[in-house]
Amino acid sequence: MGRKTLQDTTNLTEGPITRALVLFALPFFGSSLIQQLYNTVDLMFVGRLLGKDASAAVGAGSLLITCMLGLFTGLSVGVGVVTANAFGSGDLQKVKRVIHTAASITLLGGGAMMALSIALTPTFLRWLRVPESIFPLAVTYIRIYFLSLLSIIAYNMSAGILRALGNSRTPMLYQFFGGLANVLGNTLFIYVLRWGVRGAAAATFLSQGVAALLTVRKVCRLDERYRLRFREIAPEPALVRDIFAVGLPAAVQSMVITFSNLIIQSRINGLGVDSIAAFTAYFKVENFVYLPILSFGQANTTFCGQNTGAGRPERARKGTRVALVLGVAITVAISAALLIFHDFAFALFTNDASVVELGASIARITFPFYFLYVFLEVLSSAIRGAGKSLPPMVIILLNSCVLRVAILQLIMTVNPSVQGVALVYPITWAGNVLCLSLYYFLGHWMPVQKVAG
Repeated sequence: MGRKTLQDTTNLTEGPITRALVLFALPFFGSSLIQQLYNTVDLMFVGRLLGKDASAAVGAGSLLITCMLGLFTGLSVGVGVVTANAFGSGDLQKVKRVIHTAASITLLGGGAMMALSIALTPTFLRWLRVPESIFPLAVTYIRIYFLSLLSIIAYNMSAGILRALGNSRTPMLYQFFGGLANVLGNTLFIYVLRWGVRGAAAATFLSQGVAALLTVRKVCRLDERYRLRFREIAPEPALVRDIFAVGLPAAVQSMVITFSNLIIQSRINGLGVDSIAAFTAYFKVENFVYLPILSFGQANTTFCGQNTGAGRPERARKGTRVALVLGVAITVAISAALLIFHDFAFALFTNDASVVELGASIARITFPFYFLYVFLEVLSSAIRGAGKSLPPMVIILLNSCVLRVAILQLIMTVNPSVQGVALVYPITWAGNVLCLSLYYFLGHWMPVQKVAG
């Protein structure tokens, strides 16, 4: 995979494209899989030891957590793209300045977000129409979980920097250590100490803290020319603008899509505890399909970012084609396997037969069309990697927010059920793919090639 140029970095602008993308994407997938596995452990402990009310309480507010994290997840994309462009062009001084600007955004913004989220948790859950029977459990879980926000943001920002430099292996390794801490925490807090849903949230706090500390420590030990030094942390206005130019559209996209999903979640919550538990289990099973797609998208963002910075847009386009082919093949295979073995997959997260069947009915509607999500993720990642974050934001918001909510209202009027909710997803995926494909293949998003590729 690419020639080593500096310690802990990989040059993705040279070498065989397929090999470079696959080897770079594998640690992304490994990191996401580890995250999924210890989230699976959370739900297995909660769903099988504490019951479906506890499982529903955890699931009822899960999208709220995603929404709160959306801003900084988007900004970490901006940090990664700006870092990858600077590294691809060989400007190590700019890499250093980006790293210290990102650290200041993390500390100032992350701390404020954590405090605000904890204070407003009951209000948010009221908006989501969480049933009264599980409301106290949901408030308890979400508030303790929100104590992890600063750690989660620090990990995402630091991991984004490492990956932009071509190092996707180290974040995976540290996520693994966090996963071990999560399993140990769940065992101690839920099984031994009997803390209930508080134990699940406390285990998350422990695991995210471990992953964040290790990743930040690694950024402090990078090449001395651009490593993080705490005494030098300060925002540079020009770089804040660059990061926000790419990251803010991605953040707004993430938050508004999650907000539209919160509207969907409020509809699900109105269908009762069984439906909430079924969608909670479904979203966990769905991750086995989604995570490989996400991995190729994340890898393609860095690949396109480095090659754009190096003036090699045609190589970026070729990488995008490779990511699409590999992503579709893997997605079709995993979707088919989960549909065949759906009883086993859903039984991992609940022992309630009615919840298993409801979850499987959702999968039968969405999984046959999940290959569409590969195009959505990979094409939008290529465009962002080239520094054009606004167009994919507009396209995805129109389809995944405006169109999705409109279709939801229509379908729930005719068919108010979990199956009706499930229909919304493949319809809006198709709309996204159509619009993104038109924009991508027009080619205006990529700068003119400077160096022969």
